[in-house]
Amino acid sequence: MHRHLLSHLAHRDHPIAAPIHDDALERLLRRARLPADARVLDLGCGEAEWIIRALELHPKATADGVDVSEAALAAAAEHAAARGVSDRLSLHHTTADGFTAPEPYDLVLCVGATHAFGGLTESLQAMRRHLRPTGRALVGEGFWETTPSPEILTLLDAGLDEYADLAGTVERAEHAGYATVHAHTSTRAEWDEYEWSWTGSLTDWALDHPGADGDAALAAARDHRATWLRGYRDVLGFVTFLLRPVREP
Repeated sequence: MHRHLLSHLAHRDHPIAAPIHDDALERLLRRARLPADARVLDLGCGEAEWIIRALELHPKATADGVDVSEAALAAAAEHAAARGVSDRLSLHHTTADGFTAPEPYDLVLCVGATHAFGGLTESLQAMRRHLRPTGRALVGEGFWETTPSPEILTLLDAGLDEYADLAGTVERAEHAGYATVHAHTSTRAEWDEYEWSWTGSLTDWALDHPGADGDAALAAARDHRATWLRGYRDVLGFVTFLLRPVREP
């Protein structure tokens, strides 16, 4: 199965698609202090839960969502219609780094999708191109809670420099030309809920779809669960920054 479809199925019961609870998501959006007629952009929007929530909080706002997954965008369109915001949401099937817009945005999001640009610094540079000078960036990124062993790095197929510790992650954001005005550090409970949902939703789907696709989905769920429980649990953290640009990087 294509990894985009696997991801879509795994996030079926957790559309936030990050280790973040509903109340934390809403608190981050409220802290952005958007103008009534805000323009919002999500680069790597998935099922667009973040921007749908922003549109619900701000009835005059408009938003654009960008993703490469057709399945996720189709689900996003269904969710937006069901929640009465589809007339204010435009969805774009394209790469995050290939998206262009005629006007800047008041809020640009990239939560759990910085890999689309090659990392945190590159993501923030790309997001800045879409931001008004007074706008905000909301970016979710991993960081090392503890120094990973060589065995865990092998499991994750990652290098030690792929992430920094939390202080170093703040420094990376600020070296890219931003000031941190708020942040949410995901708790272990948020991580556990996210991972059990990810693996459980995919397993549930696999058992309902016997055959080659079901076998592939079940294998992916088991591999992911093992990597989490035997590898990065309590090693990899997740932080969501609310940032303001302060200078050209």
